[in-house]
Amino acid sequence: MPLSAPSFWSKKPGTSLRAKLLSPLGSAYHREVQRRLETRQPAEIDCPVVCVGNATMGGVGKTPFVAWLNEELIKTGRSPIILTRGYGGREEGPLVVADTARAEDVGDEPLLLARNAMVVVAKDRAAGARFAAEAGADPILMDDGLQNPSLRKDCSLLLIDGEAWFGNEEVFPAGPLREKPEAAAARCDAIVLIGETSDRTEERVKPLAQGKPVFRARFEMDEADLPSGPVVAFCGIGRPERFERSLCDAGVNLSEFVAFPDHHFLSERDLRSLRRTAEAANAMLVTTQKDFARLRTEDHEGITPVGGTISVAEPAELLRLIEEKL
Repeated sequence: MPLSAPSFWSKKPGTSLRAKLLSPLGSAYHREVQRRLETRQPAEIDCPVVCVGNATMGGVGKTPFVAWLNEELIKTGRSPIILTRGYGGREEGPLVVADTARAEDVGDEPLLLARNAMVVVAKDRAAGARFAAEAGADPILMDDGLQNPSLRKDCSLLLIDGEAWFGNEEVFPAGPLREKPEAAAARCDAIVLIGETSDRTEERVKPLAQGKPVFRARFEMDEADLPSGPVVAFCGIGRPERFERSLCDAGVNLSEFVAFPDHHFLSERDLRSLRRTAEAANAMLVTTQKDFARLRTEDHEGITPVGGTISVAEPAELLRLIEEKL
């Protein structure tokens, strides 16, 4: 069952007693991640592999970035296939995500990506990579997996939330980190800052990058999808406040905003409550495309999905870097 991130994960570093008490477990978790990365022999696949990952537990914007990168690679004449483990889905794979697939089987993010890309779901990344290679992947575009040692990567990109940074900068369970950012950055060829940045962000990323390229990208909401009039919005994503702020920045008349845990499947009770809230406010129900993908078809009525795309500030330079690594 999806869980919400504890509030102390987002507190200022060094200010949470709970984080301090859990920090020894975080240190042990980090050591174990590094041990697996250093000791496991990764599978060598006869196909180039590009990995898009992050150092935190979700909420960075990997899915829209992977969708953007897939389209850009196609424009250069390549034939990428996206490889994902299908978080939240029951299928073990490897399998190609079909148009008729359900989120409970393959996960919500693969469904979104499969609208404009060939997507392979596999819990076993090496098996999934071999499957994708046999299907003609060039390259395999690995959605997540930076901490997965089972597959050799030719090019790795570290995505960072330019605003949230690394929360309280503690490793799980003391904080949101999968591993220390310095360790993740050392294995990557470039850093991509997603979202709004500040002068402080720019200063903090320099020692992390260690001279490697730093690219900037932002998510741009498709305002054509937005209904006029009052709106009740809901979502179950890694950083729900980002969706709420995007709606407000777009000038939406937001009557109420309801946040659920990341990857949350709405129950009938949830839906009834949302519909009652919208009816009382004489408002439209709005959600993200990711959340809409988790809904059953019969529950779509009266709910408007809002999408968007990633915009990269230096696309040619980023693609040139990837081509050099491949």
